[in-house]
Amino acid sequence: MENERQFICTACPKGCMLTVTMEGDEVVKIEGYTCRLGKDYAFAETTDPRRMVASTVRVRHGLHPLLPVYTASAVPKPKIRAVLEAIREVELDAPVSMKDVVIENVADTGINVVASRDMPRVGS
Repeated sequence: MENERQFICTACPKGCMLTVTMEGDEVVKIEGYTCRLGKDYAFAETTDPRRMVASTVRVRHGLHPLLPVYTASAVPKPKIRAVLEAIREVELDAPVSMKDVVIENVADTGINVVASRDMPRVGS
């Protein structure tokens, strides 16, 4: 049984309307793309959708109480909740440097969570 999914491509600024036709779990046709990026995006979004995750972690003795963090690469959508739950449990001691690994292999994804800024230590 064939089914179609439609969505807007975000691989480039054009924003093409993509139509992906599937039979079961197999992609049989991709339409609407105007560049190779669009075709690759449509296939990936249909078969293994992933998203970057950004959040904050608590910091003790830092200039600010929260440190922005992000995943080093896109996370499979079904794992996003587990990633956010793991991030919520973290509390760091300042100082922290930008791109320091905050969580290694978060939620068994093979992806690290990294600091997106420096956080200097203040006080004791």
